[in-house]
Amino acid sequence: MRGGAVSTHGRVDRNGVIVACAQCNRPNRLRFNVLGKTTRCGNCHAALRAPSSPVEISETAIFDAAANESALPLIVDFWAPWCGPCKMVAPELERVAQANVGRYLIVKVNTDVVTEVAARFRIRSIPTLAIVFGGRELDRIAGVRPASEIEAFASRTLAAATPRAS
Repeated sequence: MRGGAVSTHGRVDRNGVIVACAQCNRPNRLRFNVLGKTTRCGNCHAALRAPSSPVEISETAIFDAAANESALPLIVDFWAPWCGPCKMVAPELERVAQANVGRYLIVKVNTDVVTEVAARFRIRSIPTLAIVFGGRELDRIAGVRPASEIEAFASRTLAAATPRAS
């Protein structure tokens, strides 16, 4: 996969996520820094949504762009195709992505392909899920989890990281 990665609901490259318009099926790029905001199709002007499915990250530079620039927190799934538990958590992440469109960007990092990112995050077991926002890891959990636990983990992590006014 040169130049980006494919998901059933979008591709991702260094500049953002490319999604098909639900009305006219024309591809549109949603830059990472505007994910979660109202964006319109360049062709038919229909509202565009952030991906409703996890997107595969195929290069370190793409991961870095998403991690540093995304207006949405990332739920990062560190996985490998040979990993049985990773296959079990994949449908749970699909559920999380579908239920939280515009709230999180779910990204998948194959630790056998994007080894530099896996090494930087010191991934020792898979599946590992990490919450990344503003270029930094906020927390992580390892192992298979149902969608409800993944959502609760993300909500708790982001609530703890949000400064409160006193």
